[in-house]
Amino acid sequence: MLKDIPITIPALLAAFLWRIGLTWVLTFCETALIALIPLFIGFAIDGLLTKDTTALFQLVAALAVLIAISVIRRAYDTRVFGTVRVEVGKAQAARIPDLPVSKLNARLAMGREMVDFLENDLPLVMAALVQLIISIIVLFAFDSVLALAGAGAVVTMLLIYALFHRQFYRLNGHLNQQAERQVGILETRKPQRLLLHLSRLRSVEVRLSDTESILYGAIFVVLLGLVVFNLWYATTSLPITSGTIFSIVSYSWEFVESALALPVTLQGWSRLSEITKRINSAK
Repeated sequence: MLKDIPITIPALLAAFLWRIGLTWVLTFCETALIALIPLFIGFAIDGLLTKDTTALFQLVAALAVLIAISVIRRAYDTRVFGTVRVEVGKAQAARIPDLPVSKLNARLAMGREMVDFLENDLPLVMAALVQLIISIIVLFAFDSVLALAGAGAVVTMLLIYALFHRQFYRLNGHLNQQAERQVGILETRKPQRLLLHLSRLRSVEVRLSDTESILYGAIFVVLLGLVVFNLWYATTSLPITSGTIFSIVSYSWEFVESALALPVTLQGWSRLSEITKRINSAK
């Protein structure tokens, strides 16, 4: 299925289009329902305050549908992406049979990371985008200033991440290169070489962690500033009910959670770019 073509994300999507497409449809439905739950809760609060239970039953129905879709999607995902992992591993082993065992072992693990990206990271960013769009629409329905503040926060966050992309790519390259040597080092059965190898892995992992910490610290400042601003603006400038203020705060926080998924996925893409180049190399 993957014979004689580079193993890339587009190639995997083309080879398994319908099966992966169905998982994305289920993910979209699940995400859309999750994103609408705070709105249903807000309506239920306002309804219950006036002794009307209609919105409460609508909330219960939405939650029941959400549970059913979530269970079906998770069971289906495991089967589909398990098949993709098998095909990727088979293709890798067939096209580079003379590669040293240490490198082949590491690259098989990297190939599985590509499938992990399709199974976990890509649906995550799709879900995040759906939630961001719904959050902005709902916030805009309350007041355009709330939505504009959210859009400004996303742009600022992406600009911050752009400053870190090269660093993530370079560090992941060092990490993957060291991982390719692991089996060969183990075969020597020399404790000093193994200790040096493990120390080098730790050094790169620490630098990756430090870079992530700085990145997420900067992004959290921006996004939490958004929540504080929207809460202040909603309570001081808008005529609102208890249900409305709950929805505004919920969607502002949901916006934060969704926005945080974007740098996670972008960071994964930085690593995946290096992996794609490496596993399609004959050396």
